[in-house]
Amino acid sequence: MPSRRHTREPEVDPFYDMLFNMLIAFVFCFLIALLAMNPKALKAGDIPSKAEFIVSVSWPDLNPNDIDTWVQDPGGNLVWFRAREAGLMHLDRDDRGLTNDVIVVDGHQIVNPLNQEVVTIRGIAPGEYTVNAHYYDSKDGKPVDVTVSIIKVNPRAEVVYYGQLTLARKGDEGTAARFTVLPDGSVGNVATLAKTLVERL
Repeated sequence: MPSRRHTREPEVDPFYDMLFNMLIAFVFCFLIALLAMNPKALKAGDIPSKAEFIVSVSWPDLNPNDIDTWVQDPGGNLVWFRAREAGLMHLDRDDRGLTNDVIVVDGHQIVNPLNQEVVTIRGIAPGEYTVNAHYYDSKDGKPVDVTVSIIKVNPRAEVVYYGQLTLARKGDEGTAARFTVLPDGSVGNVATLAKTLVERL
C-alpha cells in the first residue's frame, strides 16, 4: 500500500475523551435495550428517530493499537477520521486505542478500557454501503481481532450483520460487510466481498 500519513487533530483533554467514549457506549446499549423491551413505542412515535443504521467497530479492551473505521455510501461519500461527516453518515468517535484513554486523578491513573468506533447513518439513501476496518497504527506489532456490527434501528432493532475479521499488521485493510439498502429502508443483500477504500485516496 502506498505510504500515506494523515495529520491527527491536536490532542484534547483525555478526561473528556474518555467520558465521551463511555457516553457513546451507554447510549448505544440503552437504545438497543429500549427497542428490544418496547418495540411498540416506535409505532406510537414515542421514541424520536436519531439514526437509521448504527455501525459499531470494536476491538479487545485495553488493546493499544489504533483501528480506523471507513464507511462508503452509494454516492461514493466516505466517512473516516479525517472526514467525520459525509452524506448522511457521521463518525461519532475516532477511538485511538489507549491514546487519550488514560487520565490521572489525585495521583492515580484511571484507564478507559473500551475500544470502539461508532458510525451512524441518519437517513435512507438506497444503494450499497461498504464497511471497512483499517489497522492505522500499531503499538505492539500484533494482529488485532476486530468485531463489526451493523444494526438497523427503525422501525425496530434488527441485526443486519455481526462478524469478526483479523487485521494482521499495521496498514492492513479489511472489508467487514457490504450491504444494500432498498428504497423502503429494508436491507436486500449482505456480502463480504473485499473492496478497498483506504488505498484509493
